[in-house]
Formats: sequence, C-alpha cells, structure tokens
Amino acid sequence: EITSLLSLYGGQFSGQQEIHVNSPFWILNIPSEEMARGLMKRTVCAKSIFELWGHGRSAGELYASLKNYPRDKMLPYLQPESTYKVHIHTFNKTLTQAQKIKKIDALEFLPFNGKVNLKNPEHIFWILEDYGMDPNNVPEEPFDLYFGRWIADGQRELIESYSVKKRHFIGNTSMDACLSFIMANHGRVKPNDVVYDPFVGTGGLLISSAHFGAYVCGTDIDYNTIHGLGKASRKNQKWRGPDENIRANLRQYGLEKYYLDALVSDSSRPVWRKGMLFDAIITDPPYGIREATRRTGSQKESVKSAERSTENHIFISSNYHLSDIFFDLLKFAAEYLVMGGRLVYWLPIYRPEYTEEIIPRHPCLKLVSNCEQMLSSHTSRRLITMEKVKEFKDQDQSSYFLDDQYMPYRGHNSFREKYFSGVTKRIAKEEKENQK
Repeated sequence: EITSLLSLYGGQFSGQQEIHVNSPFWILNIPSEEMARGLMKRTVCAKSIFELWGHGRSAGELYASLKNYPRDKMLPYLQPESTYKVHIHTFNKTLTQAQKIKKIDALEFLPFNGKVNLKNPEHIFWILEDYGMDPNNVPEEPFDLYFGRWIADGQRELIESYSVKKRHFIGNTSMDACLSFIMANHGRVKPNDVVYDPFVGTGGLLISSAHFGAYVCGTDIDYNTIHGLGKASRKNQKWRGPDENIRANLRQYGLEKYYLDALVSDSSRPVWRKGMLFDAIITDPPYGIREATRRTGSQKESVKSAERSTENHIFISSNYHLSDIFFDLLKFAAEYLVMGGRLVYWLPIYRPEYTEEIIPRHPCLKLVSNCEQMLSSHTSRRLITMEKVKEFKDQDQSSYFLDDQYMPYRGHNSFREKYFSGVTKRIAKEEKENQK
C-alpha cells in the first residue's frame, strides 16, 4: 500500500529499508512535507509520519545523530513563543512513567526555547523505540531508536467509520472496510477516476474508491443483489428492505454523487463498447460456496439451471470455472484499462501447492505486487495488483504467459484449471466445516 501511494504522491523507501524488513518503523525519502501529508490522507496501514531528526542503534548513537542534525532545520519549531510536548512510544515493551521521563530529560541538550503544553501544543516530538517483533524474547535495550517531529496521522479511523457492521446494505461476503481501502490504494485511485468492479455484489469496493473522489460503477450476474431484492444477509432480518441497494450505501456516506450505476451483466460477455476505458478495476471474484461462480449459458449446455427473481426475470446459467474467471478478468483489464491503469483482485490459493507459476499473466499487464492474507493453515488468498504497460491488440486476447513464454490459458487440461478446481473444492469444504 505504501509503495503504491509513494508512486502516486512522490517519494521512495530509503536505502536502509531492506535492513529493517521486520521493523514496524520505516524510513522514507519524501521530497516535501506536503507530499507526506498527502500520503497520510490515504493510508490505512500507517499510523503516523514524522520528520526524522535522529536515529541510532543505541541512546548514544541517537544523541550523536541529533547533534549532527542541522540547527537551521530545528530552530523554526523551537522558538521562544512556540509550545511543544514530547511523546515516547515503545514497540513490544512497556515503560514506566519514571522511565519515560528519564528518557525525555536526556534530550535537554536540544535547543528547546518554547513552553511545554501537554494539551494543545503547536509542535509534537516523538521518541520511538523498537524492541523487536518477538513478545516472548524482549531485549533490555531497543534495537533502534528514532526522534522526530510529528507531521500527520494515517486514516485508521476509516476502518471504524466505514465498518460493514454499520452499513445499510450488506451481503454474505461484503469486503472488510480496511481491505477495501487497501485495495483502492493499491489501485492508486484518485479524484475523477472511473473505477469499475465486474463482480460488484453489494458494492463494498465501490465505497472506498468513491471516498477518494473516484466515480464508480459495477456489474454482477445476480439480479436480486443488484436490485436489492430477496433474502437479507443480516442477522434477524429475513428479507431485504425497500431501499437496500448499492446507491443507498453510497448515500449513507455522502458519496452518492460519485455513483454512476450498477448493471446486471455477465462478466464473461462483452457489454462495453470499444474505447470505454477505466482508470482502475478493483474486484473480488467469487469463489467457495457462499458466492457461487456462475455465468450466462444456453439451453444446449449440459450444465444449466433456470433462476427466477421476484421480478420474473429468467435466465439460464452454467458453471463458471475459476480459471476462466481470471482469464476473462485479465483479458478485460488488458483491453479496457487506460495505459498505466491498475487491476487489483483477490486470488484464492491452496498453500501447500502454491507456486508463483499459478498467478495468471497477460502480455499487456505487469505484476506490481502479490500480498498474502491467511485464511486457514492450508488456504489463503493473495491480493494481486497489475498495471497496464502495453496497448491491447487482437493477438493478445487469448494468450497468457508463463516463464516468459506465451502459452494458451484456457482448456480443461491446463495446469492452472486443475489447480483452481482443487482450490475451489478445498475452500468449499472448509466453509461447510466452519458452518457446522
């Protein structure tokens, strides 16, 4: 998430970052404080950002680093008429108040000329100490110490204010608010973008994009879900109410002006005219038993079923193999994304058999990131982010590549189709066991 936002707002990780891979504290190189504030207006993963004045592996190294920090950069925040306070935060260790005061007093060599104001200071300074990631093996002294001026906090409060528990319209698999915002940030969604979700469901992923000022739309094969009809997913509620729909959700958060529309459509069938381009495609394809994978079919297909809605809307649907879902999704993204636009989606995997080879590829899309979220000891899902780097041409519509060689992706004998068929069965089995 941070890497995606840095590419949007400017900045990069410092050269030291690889040394501190397991640290909760990251050092970034950002050209300006304005860019740093822009970053923190988006992130739900980072808690705060500071202007780093000093850093060391010991208290002595920290103090030496602070003494070498240019005075002309310190003095604007230490003027006699200013007010300030100093916080101390320790990761993986709790200090007594007396220990905290002792550490703060040790900074008396800094030219603090202002007055202390603990309630409403103009400037806030932090001492940050890293005691590692192992709660069962906490060292006496920290591995790293930092001192800096607080600039801004992240958007962690969005997780609570957009909680699915408080949402007007929900489904069985409505996306967690935190993950929705992370996906929007991976997609580098910005104001006036057009964001599309081909498996929109109850529209949870549209909300996070709309919050960042993007115009949102989506499609789904489920007529009842799009129109807010049928059985409710909320506990102690049998049927959906008259105003339970995607538009009502956006209205709930004051985002209705960003809502374009949601259509009943099969993602495997082309419905958009050529040249209709999206800035980002952010989606969670269906898998498992709570959200069936279906697509429109015909009477001639061997596997078929008629589904009837409360509005007498009838269509024939057939099974939609998970491997085909990803084939169609990447092909659609390659054709309809703007150049540099991003596709962000979840890929279910069976961990004991997972290899990088099963990740779907397309010659027009570059893999940007691949992040794992554990679901159980054997299953997980990976948040895949891809960026369009090449214009789509007709010869690109049926080829995927593996090990840098183009090869067909469809077909019942393909490695990926067998793999994803197994993943679907295992997830369905675990869901049934969890329901019991």
